Amino acid sequence: MADDKSDAKAYVLEQAKAQNVSFIKLWFTDILGYLKSFSITVAELEEALEVGRGFDGSSIDGFVRIDESDMMAMPDPNTWCILPYRTDDTYGSVGRMYCDIVQPSGEPFHSDPRYVLKRNLERAKEHGFTFYVGPELEYFYFASPTSPEPLDAGGYFDMIPNDIATDLRRETIMTLEAMGIGVEYSHHEVAPSQHEIDLRYTDALTMADSCMTYRITVKEVAMRHGIHATFMPKPIFGENGSGMHTHQSLFRGDRNAFFDANDSRFLSQECYAYIAGLLKHGPEIALVTNQWVNSYKRLVPGYEAPVYLSWAVRNRSDLIRVPQYEPGKEKATRIEYRAPDPACNPYLAFAAMLAAGLEGIEKGYECPPPCEENCYRMDPQERQARGISNLPPDLLSAIELAENSELLRNCLGEELHKKLIENKRLEWDQYRAQVTDFEIRRYLPVL
Repeated sequence: MADDKSDAKAYVLEQAKAQNVSFIKLWFTDILGYLKSFSITVAELEEALEVGRGFDGSSIDGFVRIDESDMMAMPDPNTWCILPYRTDDTYGSVGRMYCDIVQPSGEPFHSDPRYVLKRNLERAKEHGFTFYVGPELEYFYFASPTSPEPLDAGGYFDMIPNDIATDLRRETIMTLEAMGIGVEYSHHEVAPSQHEIDLRYTDALTMADSCMTYRITVKEVAMRHGIHATFMPKPIFGENGSGMHTHQSLFRGDRNAFFDANDSRFLSQECYAYIAGLLKHGPEIALVTNQWVNSYKRLVPGYEAPVYLSWAVRNRSDLIRVPQYEPGKEKATRIEYRAPDPACNPYLAFAAMLAAGLEGIEKGYECPPPCEENCYRMDPQERQARGISNLPPDLLSAIELAENSELLRNCLGEELHKKLIENKRLEWDQYRAQVTDFEIRRYLPVL
């Protein structure tokens, strides 16, 4: 491992010289998934790769108190790439690396979201598993950041003549692929001006890094054309919101641990237990997969977003969908968890989903029968009789479930769990004190 890291550092130094790099951006995230960045010159690169670069951790949301503020950002040389949209003939190229956050002593900072994901991946590794994910991140293009004014009236898979969004998607894909991020396909989504670019399935840590790069790239390309891109879960009332449906599977070496040729659905017992873990703990981890007040405006009946804790093969009304097995494609066997939205912190979201699934495997949870009917058409008594409960209806409910969740506390670590709860309670208190347009329209004329 040391030789591999040494080789990676040598490669970065070699590429920085070959690509005429002048500056290197060092990226990491706070607990909410906001991308943080600072730059160093190429003259500082070699030392930064060896000992990292210091910064004030007390200024980063959810990190540390001011009396323990010194933190170090350690670049991960395996995440090196050139930022195509920052290349300049005059000033040279700009490189980028993601960082692990460590204490001045060199010990990992336990509230670093990237470390949290790594720690949960180690738990999977103890079982011999590698965790693979393939998220579908939806987003909107609007004319400005101050009003959700759509650019088009298109729908699912629509091809609209002279549609600027088609060019924006194409440029975004080319930029992502220039940075080594594989793209499977892109298309117009259901809502007006809503779009999706799907990233190619890979290991969870690489994918979390890629999701952060994806979001900033979508925004960067749009901004260059005078357009605002947003990953806000529900920006338009009465239209579908944006999700981050997350396909996931566990592998042992080259073998898909979710596949069983002898099962009628071609699913292994470990897959069934993993599904059961997500169904049981989905409400507890919602604060991570759906972390904003606005997230719960998306999770309502009627807009292709999950509400009820159910699973099925093919059925897209359920929280968990199992794509239909295709003969000869055992490695493609996976489950799709449909609750997350694209405004989550992907490091924590992947960690929480994995933790819930592993809990099901470790404790031998029994998977309930699939729900092939549409849960939204069942009356409450029928859902209750079948043991189908629901995701939290709002942020406050999600906070309360997360606060009492031993699974989420173990997944995130005591300190990050505490900081997240504090942050979200503050958001809820600020939200509930607002006087909304809905209240003005409904009550001012009559009360």
